[in-house]
Amino acid sequence: QVQLVESGGGLVQPGGSLRLSCAASGFTFSNYDMSWYRQAPGKERELVLGISTTGGSTSYADSVKDRFTISRDNAKNTVYLQMNSLKPEDTAVYYCNAKWPGTTINYWGQGTQVTVSS
Repeated sequence: QVQLVESGGGLVQPGGSLRLSCAASGFTFSNYDMSWYRQAPGKERELVLGISTTGGSTSYADSVKDRFTISRDNAKNTVYLQMNSLKPEDTAVYYCNAKWPGTTINYWGQGTQVTVSS
């Protein structure tokens, strides 16, 4: 069955870094656009970064520009989110999403908590 399993979340001090991973199984990973979303308490889920099937394009929220990067390894069926210069406002549950381009077919992971606090 389809699985997206996020890992790498945790507690980090402001200014610190974390690297999230999302391991995919049960579908042809290389055929799917991958994205990271986040949802803070009391707020709607928002797109953080996305990457196409070939890794050739990304989209991002202005709030993470120049601090977060997304990458994928199609050989390992894994997408990564490198987060640097973390701020308390980055605190949220981070979710991995896989979407088949041109369709409504998409899958979600269970999320991983990121807390930025001193």
